[in-house]
Amino acid sequence: MPPNKNAFTHSPAAESAHARREVAVRVGEFRRTAVLVPVDEHDVPLTGDYGGVRWIYAFSDETALARYALARGEGDREWAYQRWLGARLLDAAVPAVGAPCGVALDVGGPGVLFPPVAGIVPDRVAVDVTEEWGAAK
Repeated sequence: MPPNKNAFTHSPAAESAHARREVAVRVGEFRRTAVLVPVDEHDVPLTGDYGGVRWIYAFSDETALARYALARGEGDREWAYQRWLGARLLDAAVPAVGAPCGVALDVGGPGVLFPPVAGIVPDRVAVDVTEEWGAAK
């Protein structure tokens, strides 16, 4: 059967551009959203290390945080948390870590990772930007 000349096809470049727009939309939504950040007795955010990156844990609501607590077997204890805008996490908390750091939203559920790359975190702490040139690696 001959190809349908009316069929809509995507080029790799168009698919890549679409994916970049989708990421930008998701990051923009996160930046404008208040999330819950569990903290210890010194108000230090809860983090975990994976793949050479430190991840600050954030949760979209108390239900997501409770799901995480139950998954850890710690559902019976009280979890202290602060409410932060996503922008504050990405622009202030991530650079303050002093090592490659991103944000893990809703760990233990259908979460989203915001890795330490240009367009998500400040370029000065993005792992895909060279300091010397300010260009992507």
